[in-house]
Amino acid sequence: MKIRGIAEDLLLGLLATAREVDASHGREFVAVLREEDGVIREFTFLPFESTPESASLHFELMPLDTHIAGSAHSHPNGVLFPSNADLRFFPTVGRYHLILGPPYDRRSWRCFTADGTPFPMEVVP
Repeated sequence: MKIRGIAEDLLLGLLATAREVDASHGREFVAVLREEDGVIREFTFLPFESTPESASLHFELMPLDTHIAGSAHSHPNGVLFPSNADLRFFPTVGRYHLILGPPYDRRSWRCFTADGTPFPMEVVP
């Protein structure tokens, strides 16, 4: 699957969710991203556990879906680069992975491929 971008409304929703989870709990959040026609348009929350430093999914509840594109998760510490734990996690959930951080605005996110290489994800209106 070739991804050409992420829907702007989805990105804004992910940033708002990350901001809320950080403000109310000071913890990371994680979600699964889904694409349609090469654009990431949806996210799904699976049950997950989180701390201020990490988040993990319950993979046994992952939907069987050929349109899973990757993941999105927050780094409340503001570091917008994958940790070693992220690099182990990324290949288990698709090819494209967003990291979101404070202040959770249009400039405070990055996309990486499953091997941790930065990817210039286009925002699609």
